Amino acid sequence: MTDPWVALEPGADPVERVRTLRRAHETFTAAGTVARPVRPVVADSWRRSARAGVGPDRTADVELTDGVLGEYRAKHPLAPVMPLLRELVGPFAADGAHLLAVCDAHGRLLWVEGDGATLRRAGRMNFVPGARWAESAVGTNAPGTAVAVGRPVQVFAAEHFTRQAQPWTCAAAPVHDPRTGRVLGAVDVTGGNALAHPHSLGFVQAVARAAESQLALIARERPVVEAAELTVLGRDEALLTAGGRTVRLSRRHSEIVVLLARHPEGLTGDGLLCALYEDESVTPVTLRAELARLRGVLGPDLLASRPYRLTVPVESDLAVVERRLAAGAVTAALAAYAGPLLPGSRAPAVTRLRRQLADGVRAALIAGQDPDLLTDWAHAPWGEDDLEVWRALAVVRPTASVRARLSALEEELVGTGGWVR
Repeated sequence: MTDPWVALEPGADPVERVRTLRRAHETFTAAGTVARPVRPVVADSWRRSARAGVGPDRTADVELTDGVLGEYRAKHPLAPVMPLLRELVGPFAADGAHLLAVCDAHGRLLWVEGDGATLRRAGRMNFVPGARWAESAVGTNAPGTAVAVGRPVQVFAAEHFTRQAQPWTCAAAPVHDPRTGRVLGAVDVTGGNALAHPHSLGFVQAVARAAESQLALIARERPVVEAAELTVLGRDEALLTAGGRTVRLSRRHSEIVVLLARHPEGLTGDGLLCALYEDESVTPVTLRAELARLRGVLGPDLLASRPYRLTVPVESDLAVVERRLAAGAVTAALAAYAGPLLPGSRAPAVTRLRRQLADGVRAALIAGQDPDLLTDWAHAPWGEDDLEVWRALAVVRPTASVRARLSALEEELVGTGGWVR
């Protein structure tokens, strides 16, 4: 075979290869050994899938639905290039045997398009918009594996890790941010065994490069933002973008804007005073002076009084995480969670919000038992001492390093007089 990334070498019998691969797949799921002629890229993917706890009968979970899916797709960096992808892949998918699929960097399918009958057949295995097809979720598959390895890949028939996906063959290529090189997602063509051909792999790679070229052109244009955007997670000083400019707010001003963004109807002076200050001796005069300084920073058109309120709608990263959690989109919520809300703030209302948000995310992670998501939280600065998360991680990914860290945390609690259940 000249190219290990192509599923079938010239002259190979696809029917015989399917039979051989099915036997190899059964051997691997039963004994953990990989037999020839399984390609190295597939063997490595099978091993990663097994380590992630994926079973051969696993079904993809649908994480994004309805309004949450629509909102997420509309704001995704690949949304502007979807017309180009449809133009390039549409004629190929219009034959009724193939589908165009586009996933994000977490392997979630955002768009799945093609012939209605083929879509319905793919839908029976949850190959639908909003479903998570990451390797760590459903094992080896072209879009999930392309995102995992960061390069174009074909997955042929029984090379798929889950049995319900084995009647399909797919080819996918990652799409990178032209400015940062970060993987944004992948473009995928899914269909029958005829896709196991070098041309299909080259085709999706060319489509992905065309998308990156268009993204580079789009990046030169500055979007017009009508609503204000507020970034408050993982930072003590918020960033507020409004009217084409971005300002960094002081800690106190950050707290005020967070609370006003939470209450678009406005807050009275007394309400703000109680929400902001632990010290009950702080007077309304102090608060009015702070608001006057904030108005000087934002401009007179953004901050109104009686009651105090922001005059433009505000979209915040805090609100994005809350919406995704409410919709059960845990992976999407974690992707937007850049850290605790204004971690240095001691304002009573902000402290409550910070605790509620963190507790909501970690509770969803523990309940979901996804090893990748638990690992992301446990290795973040805010999760490295989170005993309950490490315990949950030790159940689903009991590696030596995880068990060692859990043991160290439990010993620390005992040593400091903490109670370990």
